[in-house]
Amino acid sequence: MKSKSNLEKVLSSRKFAVTAELGPPKSADANVVRTKAAYLKGACDAVNITDCQTAIVRMSSISAGVIASQEGLEPVIQMTCRDRNRIGIQSDLLGAAALGLQNLLCLTGDHQSFGNHPQSKNVHDLDSISLLDMVRNMRDKKIFQCAEEIEVEPRFFIGAAASPFSDPLEFRALRLKKKYDAGADFIQTQIVYNLEKFSLWMKMVRELGLERNLYILAGITPPKSAGMLKYMKKFVPGQDVPDELISRMESAKDPEEEGIKVAVEMIEKVRQIEGIAGVHIMAIEWEEAVSEIANRAGLLPRPIV
Repeated sequence: MKSKSNLEKVLSSRKFAVTAELGPPKSADANVVRTKAAYLKGACDAVNITDCQTAIVRMSSISAGVIASQEGLEPVIQMTCRDRNRIGIQSDLLGAAALGLQNLLCLTGDHQSFGNHPQSKNVHDLDSISLLDMVRNMRDKKIFQCAEEIEVEPRFFIGAAASPFSDPLEFRALRLKKKYDAGADFIQTQIVYNLEKFSLWMKMVRELGLERNLYILAGITPPKSAGMLKYMKKFVPGQDVPDELISRMESAKDPEEEGIKVAVEMIEKVRQIEGIAGVHIMAIEWEEAVSEIANRAGLLPRPIV
């Protein structure tokens, strides 16, 4: 049996986990990944490598993940259902495992209309829940989706995303249970700005007993400006941005410094919520802020497990 990933070790030892996010470049320049990796090294237990986020063409998550691994980071490879059918997904997963990648985040993927090829066709042969089930069966039952046996199986620590703020709120915890039942080992949530609503979602999660077997990492993003928050509030599905936070950023003399303070405060608050196993810090195209946020929140140095 292959060894656990560092992320799985941290979470299974019940230490408070920190993951971050690295966006691959819109080019073939490996040095962009290396530069971002240098900002993140030592600041987190693992780092998500996004898969053409916002449906914009970027270096593949697997390729960027290998480069990040060479730079001393442990990658969490994102895999979306938007661009590949089940043949392509399974092929890429075999390749990723063969290259030594151990963590996987299963996502539906942003609609192509958000990106730079809105005329492209999406695939969506699977959705995120059926993707989770397929990956678990590849790992645990050693079978492809067609039930054919796999001689050497890919062994991933399997993650999924959760959107605590999407309507109808009362069904969001039930959807999380479906992802757990399908094979998710850990969850990274969408950005938390509305703590009251997030706490309510976590209460419903605990009522289902999901926090006992599912590692939940709260999504944290430092806002760079009030304009960023206004855009998210108006255009990004599943986000809940309180008006008072926008006003706070509008009145800030140094918006970036204020954004870091917001992130640190949110980490301190979500850490008090029963069932939260860690945080996922998404400093969008601002990777250099992650170490400062983690340090101010008392999350450094990261544990050696």
